[in-house]
Amino acid sequence: MSVFIQDAVRTPRGKAKADGALAGETPHGLVTHLVDAMSERGRDARAIDRFTLGCVGQVGAQGGNIAMVAKMAAELPDACVVHSINNFCASGLTAIGLSMNAIEAGQARSALAGGVEMMSRVPFMADRADYYTDRDFPPQRRYIPVGLAADLLAEAEGISREALDHMAERSQRLAAEAESHPAYNASRIAIAGLDHEEPLRPTTLEKLAKLPPAFTQWGQEYAHALDGDPVHRHTVGHAPPIVDGAGLALLSANADGARARVVSFAEMGGDPRASLTAGFAAMEKALERAHLTLGQLDRIEFMEAFAVTYAKFLRDYTVDPAKVNVSGGHLAKGHPMGATGAILTSTLLDVLDEVDGRLGMVVCTGAQGVGAAMIVERLG
Repeated sequence: MSVFIQDAVRTPRGKAKADGALAGETPHGLVTHLVDAMSERGRDARAIDRFTLGCVGQVGAQGGNIAMVAKMAAELPDACVVHSINNFCASGLTAIGLSMNAIEAGQARSALAGGVEMMSRVPFMADRADYYTDRDFPPQRRYIPVGLAADLLAEAEGISREALDHMAERSQRLAAEAESHPAYNASRIAIAGLDHEEPLRPTTLEKLAKLPPAFTQWGQEYAHALDGDPVHRHTVGHAPPIVDGAGLALLSANADGARARVVSFAEMGGDPRASLTAGFAAMEKALERAHLTLGQLDRIEFMEAFAVTYAKFLRDYTVDPAKVNVSGGHLAKGHPMGATGAILTSTLLDVLDEVDGRLGMVVCTGAQGVGAAMIVERLG
């Protein structure tokens, strides 16, 4: 059975600060706003069997089974099955994949899936998991923060500071240009007066070159998990801003009026120490399942999980950079962890529409060896 994406919408990303444009909202409020927006766009987002919501920080404002809370706030059907999931940075795309699986298995006819993360309310690592500091694990299996993992990957891959600077500059420049390109943002829904990506910080290679490394303190705090002293290359300019945001996709077994068909979906695990490499494996698996190559795709939304992954992708794979992250990426717009996969899916459909393209792919990669990828065929 084929699965179709009827629509996919997203909020702008707001700075995760007390005075950020979305900081006065609630996580379930962002989701409700997107459900309402889908209805206004002619989609019956409340006539669903299943609702799956990705969220990494499931405590405080995002605790209490956030999908259930959002279901009630958005007045979704009582009979609708809900799941809150945490698959780190791939959560939003994993939610879409799980919903696709349910439709393919005949367990649902339609489903709403995506993610939300309000880091102004629930900061990074706010769950205070014992694992974060547990030394009973062997060093290679101990937790290290993702920024530190990015530095280790850059060192292992021989990716220079200059290469990281170029990735950050490109992302910021394209994101700034995209703000004056309405077609790129056709499915971005203004909320609380925010109608643009708030974290954008246009820069130059000269400015980037002057920034100091950002993760030296983590290198000291997590030295017990490392083999020697890491070479710190990533600065704040090479890291996605901490933000608030949400994204949703409406999936169905019905092709009528759909924006896209899911061609393939894949998830892969990876070495927790290499951390940010599982997205590449998921991408390769999704391409294999679809019997496609990168060259056959018209647009790619590749998650900029720190500049190192973006640089590695463009260096190691035969891909046209002009097809990748054409409206900028996470290094400029920010990374609302659990929402990222759904936000990139919405962005992909917009950029495919803009170029009248047929095939596109979303790739997400996350900490501790988490990766997911999806290929879609644009319809209409």
